[in-house]
Amino acid sequence: MSTSVLEPEVGTVDSSSSNPEERSSLARFLPFIAPYRWYFFVSIAVSLVATLTGLAIPLVIQGVIDGPITEGNVAGVWWPAALILLLGTIDAVGIWIRRYLVSGPSSQFEISARATVFEKLQRLSVSAHEGWESGQLLSRAIADLSALRRFVAFIGPFLIINTVTLVVGLGVLFVQSWQLGLIMAVTTVPLVIICARFESLYRVLARNAQDQAGDVTTTVEESIQGIRVLKAFGRSAHLGRRFLSEAATLRGTELRKVRYLAILWSLIVGIPPIGIGLMLAFGTYSIVAGTMTAGMLVASMAIVSFLLWPIESFGFLLAELNNARTAADRYWEIMDTPETISEPVAPVPLPKDVHGTLAFHGVGFTFPDASAPLLTDVDFRIEPGETVALVGVTGSGKTALTNLVPRLYDVTAGAITIDGIDIRTLALEDLRSVVSVAFEDPVLFSASVRENIALGRPGASDVDVEEALQIAHAVEFVDELPWGLDTRIGEQGMSLSGGQRQRLALARAVLGKPRILVLDDPLSALDVNTEALVQHDLRRVLTHSTTLLVAHRPSTAALADRVLYLEEGRIVEQGTHERLLASSPRYRHVMGSIEAGSVDG
Repeated sequence: MSTSVLEPEVGTVDSSSSNPEERSSLARFLPFIAPYRWYFFVSIAVSLVATLTGLAIPLVIQGVIDGPITEGNVAGVWWPAALILLLGTIDAVGIWIRRYLVSGPSSQFEISARATVFEKLQRLSVSAHEGWESGQLLSRAIADLSALRRFVAFIGPFLIINTVTLVVGLGVLFVQSWQLGLIMAVTTVPLVIICARFESLYRVLARNAQDQAGDVTTTVEESIQGIRVLKAFGRSAHLGRRFLSEAATLRGTELRKVRYLAILWSLIVGIPPIGIGLMLAFGTYSIVAGTMTAGMLVASMAIVSFLLWPIESFGFLLAELNNARTAADRYWEIMDTPETISEPVAPVPLPKDVHGTLAFHGVGFTFPDASAPLLTDVDFRIEPGETVALVGVTGSGKTALTNLVPRLYDVTAGAITIDGIDIRTLALEDLRSVVSVAFEDPVLFSASVRENIALGRPGASDVDVEEALQIAHAVEFVDELPWGLDTRIGEQGMSLSGGQRQRLALARAVLGKPRILVLDDPLSALDVNTEALVQHDLRRVLTHSTTLLVAHRPSTAALADRVLYLEEGRIVEQGTHERLLASSPRYRHVMGSIEAGSVDG
């Protein structure tokens, strides 16, 4: 089947209902399925035809027993036998058609839902990400969506198909003999009650199991990313014990699920034979009494046998329904997370000639769950080409302040402007096209050196990349890599030293000489000699950019035209590095502490 007609319409999906509480978490996926609804409708219709065709076979058998066999007419058996063969073929072809019709749409549904949650994660603020464990996000975006795909492709349709089959089968049984139908109906009542009770109990366990699986995923991911630290401190065994403890908890939950399923299946499989025994006893009595034919009894027993699979499958289907429902709950927990960093309704166009004047106007910032503000009444201005350094002890708000410029966080008071334009009125893409950032903790991706450096400017030429590498003094070690710029450096750049990773991150930031450059102590992992070389070439870039620089070393602060000293979220002093060293005891004390290594951020 061509997939061209099954392209996901991600852009048309409303990520949340206007009243989400009024709709079940599964029903909220209807917009994802809407483009493929006819595939699912037709597949269910074909399955029903195929299944009900199979239900007609016992009636043909009844006609054979009560007709040709009773009359001893051998020739009369051939046509019913051919009809049974035809009905069986229709049943088999219907199964194939159903699978063919749903395989593509169900996969596209998974792709669309996964793409949508990925886009949502990209739109969420940094603070929202900090509130989630990475393993929980991974399990929601991967394992939970696989469970939802199974529901869309198999569980949901067969809940409908098996319910209709059971109702029609019971109806046929009542037509055959209302007494036999009544016996069958009475024996299914306990199953309905059991299934309803099971559904409420199993749903809680299913949610716990999926959350615990997310915890296990988080532990595994952290152990892989922090393997150097674990080995260096000899704590691999400690994290191993934590992993085993979480895995044991998950195992216990899964075993409880198995116990519930075992009880349910035992009852589902065990109760119907009681009804079958009663029906055989009544049927035998009726044949002897002459009120029922042998063919009618055989057909009725065949119908009951045919209905056993729909009855028995309800245990499995209900278990998977609960898995899908809890997976959907977890999915919408992400999708319903408020987007605090949002695009402006009517973005102001970015001027073609951006000068790069960066100004803070009475800026305040408070973390969402904090009771006290981190930044208060921060007011300063950086002219184009000027470099301003932020200095302060740990917790003074330096990093938070730099994160406000590219809108990784939003101010909670005041405003930040670029050339007089409030950055909250600019489209995020426009804002981040003129603001380039390098963090103290460099993040690299599983890609080539070139792709990592040109991450923010994919169209950058090799000449631009080489120039950025030269500024960061990274050319020598990049040339020594097996394939130079094309070398894949692996997840988080673990094959590189801390200084090498930091220089690549710096090269990424200075690529293309951005109008506004935000540097959060980008040289902290470099040795003194390399730092001096990088600073020498970095000065050339800083003259072209408006630069906000977090300084943790006196040598880095010396790069700046002006230094702002932060204390408890306020700018308490400012001036040149040399003037502050000469006139400010607290600045001198902080610089001396940093030099001695007692202040780290």
